[in-house]
Amino acid sequence: MKEYLENINKAFESKARLGIMSVLLVDDRVDFNTLKETLQLTDGNLASHLRALEEAKYLQVEKQFVGRKPNTTYQATEAGREAFKSHLDALEQLILNNRQSD
Repeated sequence: MKEYLENINKAFESKARLGIMSVLLVDDRVDFNTLKETLQLTDGNLASHLRALEEAKYLQVEKQFVGRKPNTTYQATEAGREAFKSHLDALEQLILNNRQSD
């Protein structure tokens, strides 16, 4: 059991960060408002989780203007994709191991 827990990444423990990474693995590049609406998070809550993932080098941020409005988009980095997939694999193994012991 301990070996499965070692591979669980603390960066993805929150529901919001799981959601962010899940969306970014499905859609290559997503803007702030789409993430906010999809995950039903407040601006501040979403921004703090995005910042944490960016600091972990799991997200790439691109800021640009569309017309006169600022538009920020996010994309999972290769390191972020690998870390998230490893995290999901660890969760899957933990669940499978738990079911087998029942």
